Amino acid sequence: MVLTGKSLFQRTHYEVLSVEEHASYDEIRTSYKTAILNSHPDKLHKKSDASTDHQRDFLDVQKAWEVLSDSMSRANYDKELQSMRQELEVPANEIELGDMSVESVGDFEELFYECRCGDYFSITWSELKEMGIILDKESVEVHSSTVSLPASVLIPCGSCSLKVRLTIDCSS
Repeated sequence: MVLTGKSLFQRTHYEVLSVEEHASYDEIRTSYKTAILNSHPDKLHKKSDASTDHQRDFLDVQKAWEVLSDSMSRANYDKELQSMRQELEVPANEIELGDMSVESVGDFEELFYECRCGDYFSITWSELKEMGIILDKESVEVHSSTVSLPASVLIPCGSCSLKVRLTIDCSS
């Protein structure tokens, strides 16, 4: 889905260029060159009523390249895309850190919340740390400007398809 589009069902820039979201710069550039040639109005030999569709495709390819070719704009786009996907997913429940149980095995800390199927939703402290949220026994600290206050994370169940949204109030 394109975040800047009017419809939530439009293609992502990655889909426009037919590349995976983890594609390298070279893969994106190669795909862009192919897509721009295939959609360029001067290269299309057929005259049809769908010329506005070809123009739209050409402009979509240009916009995708503009965003994905620059590492900073790509990183921002990826964050927006991930955020949009999380907002679109409806969790089975919303929980807070206090609702979760903590299990410690050596230096390894894991947070658990029981699912109605009997299994657990779980997330490790190291996974939260990768998101810029550092947990302490007494406090929560944010060490990243990319984390908004309060932060939230969708956590899938270990067995079923349910997810919960863990809300972390970093100001407390």
